[in-house]
Amino acid sequence: MGTCAAMNSQPPAEHFQTTGPLRGTGPDAALFVERLREVGPATLIANVEGEALLERAGAHDLPVIVTSGSLGHSYVVAPHSAYVRYPRAELDLVNLGRMRGLASLAIGAADVLLRALRINRAVQIDNWLLSTSLHGDWRGEGLADLRQRLAGRYPDHYQLIRSVDDWSCPALTAALRADGWMLLPSRQIWVTDDLRRDWAVRKSVKNDGRKLAQSGLVVEDVTRLGDADARRIAQLYAMLYIDKYSALNPQYSPGWMQLAVETGLFQLRVARDSAGQIMAAAAIVVRGDIATNPMLGYDRERPQSEGLYRIASWLVGDFALRHGLRLHGSAGAGHFKQQRGARSAIDYIAIHAGHLPFWRRWPLAVIAWALERFAVPVLKRRML
Repeated sequence: MGTCAAMNSQPPAEHFQTTGPLRGTGPDAALFVERLREVGPATLIANVEGEALLERAGAHDLPVIVTSGSLGHSYVVAPHSAYVRYPRAELDLVNLGRMRGLASLAIGAADVLLRALRINRAVQIDNWLLSTSLHGDWRGEGLADLRQRLAGRYPDHYQLIRSVDDWSCPALTAALRADGWMLLPSRQIWVTDDLRRDWAVRKSVKNDGRKLAQSGLVVEDVTRLGDADARRIAQLYAMLYIDKYSALNPQYSPGWMQLAVETGLFQLRVARDSAGQIMAAAAIVVRGDIATNPMLGYDRERPQSEGLYRIASWLVGDFALRHGLRLHGSAGAGHFKQQRGARSAIDYIAIHAGHLPFWRRWPLAVIAWALERFAVPVLKRRML
């Protein structure tokens, strides 16, 4: 088992106690990149390709992933997957009604265009290989110098920054716009501004907390992750994100889970049964005053009545509330998250192509306009 920082039965959900502000200093970027370079990203995440570098922008060390342009990888390194393969897979899961045919045609056109542009040939800045890469206190210092330096070394690559939005990183977003980056709408995300006001008071949240209290599970904050627990958490993650949702989600190995805990990339909360078996797990990234949960997992072989998904989600909100953090709920499960006090926002992939030929630049501006004009309103209406 992992080392337990806190192991105790949970109180009813209405009995919250705030432990005081927790301001994340961020993971160790140098150690993160060093570990990735030692074994290669694909060894730790089966559907990821790329070379990991450490770059400096202002006073900030940032991981950079350089991808060759190949297709079919997870959306965390492949914008083609984010804009074509993932939406195409979701067409069968989302009821778009009469718009389904139009959406299918749009995705097909984007497929042809993004392949021609070689959009996956990219230098990806501050990419932590997570569904959401929070940027912490990097406000864009040194952005232009970094961009010029990377353009000189990779003159045939786009430059990308994922997880850009006006809620979690308004200063960085403004700096990107001022530096001439295009912002392509990427996902509808769910954010909670004040956990005590917007989350803790909800009936659904209180019911989630009671479900945990009645379950007999014991919550543990893991600080060191052993081999057996790493395998179990990777299994629980795959049950949800890969088996239920999409193989385009990053296919994390047990080794990745251990690297993430070792480098401080995320904090890990688990709920164990009386035999010590992990039944639910939540990874929590803290950057600045924001927490996000890039990974949840629970035993989907257990009856739905046990509420393990609800318990895993509650662990995240409870952590954010206790530490006075805002919560970035990432994408998906919109109705569930809205019931628990979240509101929607749109996040973007920032792309710079000023050093590339005209034919690899202007189509992206058209795509950005079309997504903002047509896709964003649909996302907001459908609560995806």
